[in-house]
Amino acid sequence: QCTYVEVEQVERTHAVVLSRPAWLWGAEMGANEQGVCVGNEGVWTREPVGEDEALLGMDLVRLGLERGSSAREALEVIVALLERYGQGGSCKEEPVPFIYHNTFLLADRNEAWVLETAGRYWAAQQIQGDGTRGTGFKLPQGRVRADGRAKFFPGRAVGLWHRLPREGAESPALGVFNRGEMRCSGLWVSTGWERLMIFKGGITAETFMAILRDKASGICVDSEGFHTAGSMVSVLPRDPSLPCVHFFTATPDPSRSVFKPFIFVAGLKPVPQVRSPRFPDDPAKQIPRFQHRVDRRHELYRRHQAALELMERDEEQGHRLLAALRKLEKQGLEGINALLGGAVAPRPEELADLFFDCVEAEMKFY
Repeated sequence: QCTYVEVEQVERTHAVVLSRPAWLWGAEMGANEQGVCVGNEGVWTREPVGEDEALLGMDLVRLGLERGSSAREALEVIVALLERYGQGGSCKEEPVPFIYHNTFLLADRNEAWVLETAGRYWAAQQIQGDGTRGTGFKLPQGRVRADGRAKFFPGRAVGLWHRLPREGAESPALGVFNRGEMRCSGLWVSTGWERLMIFKGGITAETFMAILRDKASGICVDSEGFHTAGSMVSVLPRDPSLPCVHFFTATPDPSRSVFKPFIFVAGLKPVPQVRSPRFPDDPAKQIPRFQHRVDRRHELYRRHQAALELMERDEEQGHRLLAALRKLEKQGLEGINALLGGAVAPRPEELADLFFDCVEAEMKFY
């Protein structure tokens, strides 16, 4: 059972860690135990959005992670389900529907892909070399290469591109991909790319955290009723003997949040402080939907929000708190860098408690 519709179950699924709106089944971003990461972004095109309830882009993120052992497999899972079930339904917990199409970034230790969709149309491209990509219809105007057109351009899209050479198609050749309606995504991507170029040759997890905290560019959103609800940075070593590390804030506004490391190991300690409460009369599951509101904030979210209010009310004390949180984050980063650099040997029992311990330490500061 996904947010709105059911899909057929598979024999085996992977363990996943997700950052998601609490009212729905899917996720905005996440990772699985195989080292696959997927994230999505809402986009609008000339193709009408699906008002009928179907799969949400966020459902497809989770399904790709649960069923894909690689970025390529996750992509194939997503497009197969997209073709079969379509995408549609409100993506926001409000009575007035908020609906969009989706683009996705998918990565593992060895490769990365960008997937763009509009309705049941889709196009994908593997990111080559040391490329940088963001979501928001950013496939280049050149060729989108494929291992045979049928592998990349299914059904309806092939029908429109049938006169193009088999080895590829101009992107976005399909008229539904309208760059003119992408709002701020182009600015976010260009600003992020410029920041990355400054650190070229020395890009670290800290680099990405700093970029995600950039409010001046709009990457860290805090205006017009929208705000960055959660942030994630992943380190995927090519060396399979090293663990993949996923840093999550689990709270809004990364400029005033702590990135905490998570590693998949056996015997992971549950972290109830970042699980949202459930409701027997959940307005997201009743028809008509979203007729009343419930407080879905988890315990860490509540304490973090109280800390933000303190920062705004008492600037001096707020600066001291933020400095303490940054110190806590730095300690976690130093420990992970030592682990990935071989300076310390991994201890499974400590890694199993790692995310729990970081959350507990942050809550003590609040």
